[in-house]
Amino acid sequence: MMSMTGKRRRASAKGAIVMAATIAASGSAFAQQIVVQGNSRIDPDTVRSYVVGVSPEEGRRNLIASGMFSDVRVSHSGGRIVVSVRENNTINRVFFEGNKKVEKGTLESIVESKSRGPYSQAQVNSDLERIREVYRRAGRGSAKVSVRTVDLPNGRVDVVYTIEEGDKTGVKEIKFVGNHVYSDGRLKDLMTLSEMNLLSFVKTSDVYDPDRLANDLDLIRRYYLKNGYADFRIASADSRYDDAAGGWIITITVEEGQQYRVGAVSVDSRIPGVDGTVLRDELRTGVGDVYNAEDVEKTLTGVTTSVARSGHPFAQVRPTGERDRATGTVALGYIVEDGPKVYIERINVRGNTRTRDYVVRRELDLTEGDAYNRVLVDRAERRLNGLGFFKKVRFSNEPGSAPDRVVVNIDVEDQPTGSFSVAGGYSTADGIIGEVSVSESNFLGRGQYVRLAGTAGQYTRGVDFSFTEPYFLGYRLAAGFDVFNKYSDQTRYSRYVTDVVGGQLRLGLPITEDFGITLRYSIYNTDLKIPNTLKRPYNDCSFPIPGYTKTYDPGTILNGRNVGGLAQYPNCAYDGEASIALKEAVGSTLTSLAGVTLAYSTLDNLQLPRNGFYGEIKPEYAGIGGDSKFFRVTGEARYYKELWEDVVGFVKFQGGHVQPTEGNSLRVTDQFFLGPSLVRGFAPNGIGPRDVGSGDARSNAIGGTTYVGASVEVQFPIWGLPRDLGLKGAVFADAGTLFGYKGRRAFDVNGDGFINGTSPLGACNFNASTIGVEPECVNVRDKATIRSSVGASILWNSPLGPIRFDYAYALTKDEGQKFFGADGTYFGKVGKDQTQAFRFSGGSRF
Repeated sequence: MMSMTGKRRRASAKGAIVMAATIAASGSAFAQQIVVQGNSRIDPDTVRSYVVGVSPEEGRRNLIASGMFSDVRVSHSGGRIVVSVRENNTINRVFFEGNKKVEKGTLESIVESKSRGPYSQAQVNSDLERIREVYRRAGRGSAKVSVRTVDLPNGRVDVVYTIEEGDKTGVKEIKFVGNHVYSDGRLKDLMTLSEMNLLSFVKTSDVYDPDRLANDLDLIRRYYLKNGYADFRIASADSRYDDAAGGWIITITVEEGQQYRVGAVSVDSRIPGVDGTVLRDELRTGVGDVYNAEDVEKTLTGVTTSVARSGHPFAQVRPTGERDRATGTVALGYIVEDGPKVYIERINVRGNTRTRDYVVRRELDLTEGDAYNRVLVDRAERRLNGLGFFKKVRFSNEPGSAPDRVVVNIDVEDQPTGSFSVAGGYSTADGIIGEVSVSESNFLGRGQYVRLAGTAGQYTRGVDFSFTEPYFLGYRLAAGFDVFNKYSDQTRYSRYVTDVVGGQLRLGLPITEDFGITLRYSIYNTDLKIPNTLKRPYNDCSFPIPGYTKTYDPGTILNGRNVGGLAQYPNCAYDGEASIALKEAVGSTLTSLAGVTLAYSTLDNLQLPRNGFYGEIKPEYAGIGGDSKFFRVTGEARYYKELWEDVVGFVKFQGGHVQPTEGNSLRVTDQFFLGPSLVRGFAPNGIGPRDVGSGDARSNAIGGTTYVGASVEVQFPIWGLPRDLGLKGAVFADAGTLFGYKGRRAFDVNGDGFINGTSPLGACNFNASTIGVEPECVNVRDKATIRSSVGASILWNSPLGPIRFDYAYALTKDEGQKFFGADGTYFGKVGKDQTQAFRFSGGSRF
């Protein structure tokens, strides 16, 4: 006998089959047999559309999935289908409370609960987790997020997300496992992510970002491959948020392997007519060199381009490497062979919401219709990643419309490229200074660089605007212009102020990856003034200040002369009088100058180099109109070498010469004024030719035409301090000289045909009687004395900008010349160099 339970199951199954069959019979007449209950805002036909033609269970699931209902029941009664629903509320508005670190627009873009949409508790719960994830990525992992609803008439609700942002929770620790060659500190220096420390309140690099971490892992991998570790791989990278530590813990496990050197290099050309020995000129790898994956990439690009130019666009260059672990060498080979004749049918640029398509496409050396070449595609990918415009760049291929066609897809993700910065600092040369700047490296998505900055400080102020187009006229030429205005107060060292207004045109030509040429044309007007006030009486010998005299105590010696007891003695020459050479330069001077910069660089890092060479030469000619007439050339060379891990030594050589043209004399401001930039330990304008006829012994520099200098420096980490604080120490030695004054020496100020009232016009004989009266002669002390110094420094690569403190001791200097009175009395020395032991420079960015 069948049990009652079995009967019920058979009856239920039978009912389900009947109901399913009933629903499956479509048609408007049958749809009327579906009864909808519980709806108030949603039309019954809308409900029926989810049920018609499907099983009861599938219809129920469809209605739940629609998001319009919190509960749905489907049953069969008296030959009819009854659908009972409970409607969800409708969201009126979505609010966010307490969000200060994350903008409202960012939160609105990630939550799925939207105004005028159905309210779903499951959806709200998902939104809560999305908001928490946004805060975790923003370095606020302890943020608390809750939600409440506010009931409104007609089944509407407001959804309010309340956020307690909490304190910043960034990367608490970065750990490495398996590294023996390079320390944890060295590998952390390679990363853009950093650990939290005392400076976390001003930096953002300690905010965990999985995309940034992925990029850092690639930087570490490339660093090992660049330094010979061909077997290197990253075994794992684990990131976890630790509630107890209050931040992210990142553990990176690496397998370094051994270092390889290049044992042999060969080029095997398998294309008739292409000589492999000729292609050896493109090799960047040599026998005995440490294996360098970047040099291999450059070789592939060079050989591929050379073969393509010879008429073989489908040629492929394939690298080979046979590692000999016993000898620690790798035999490199470059096989050149004909590849499949595949053409690029189409290039799709996707994901660029801001950057124009052509900005992406111009980084490719390929276009539609060209032969497909993987090496050139890889180079384009590296270029796009190097622009800094995109968070992600990914190349992929798909088949084209024919077997010999391929479609190249470039997927990118734009990232912010503009910045607003406030900078400030102090230096012994410029005093306290501040700067506000706005810059954009991808202006209007066109890849152009624009910067506007304003500067104000104790002794300087100005504004400048820069614009650069990196692809001028469709070629890889960086063209741009600068417009500037700068006021500079030099009265502490040279008793004058200048106001410069002008502009510059630039055109950069990249010849190779290491060598480039920049053509420049500048035109600027310099307005030079000598202050003459009671506080700064630097021109009162020429223009006496009424009533400005001083009585000196008996025995007072000023610049070698006893002026004591001389009542109301006019002190024009002793209170900071400018040299007559500077007075001659007062007024406006228009300079029209054309120049070239030849620069060569193999530095591994432009900001913090450890290895490599940088050199530049800058010849310039002024005389294309304007008032200045001279030819000038300057140059600098720096070589860096990592002596031990994190201990970097470098040597620097610099020099320059300026020569008047067309038989002119140089204006004093066209000459070189140097000090600590050439030899530390000396004041600004503290070395070089000086006007010993001026009573102002401290500030009588008149500039020179030739300088040479050399520096040796070793930088090292400071033991016991956290590396990520960016503090380093340094010791240095400098040597150099400045000489060769070529300006005018004699000026007939009074028009009486005499110089200083005693010498014939044009004669410049130093005479004790000239001290203290209006000087008409530049009495030049011009010695090519080698100045030298040694010292120590503290360097801080802080989040607020680079800061440097130098202490230098002058070993050799120009001691000046002895001054004797008319009776042979020795009064001291004039024209000596001015030293400055302490020097501080720094800036900030926040």
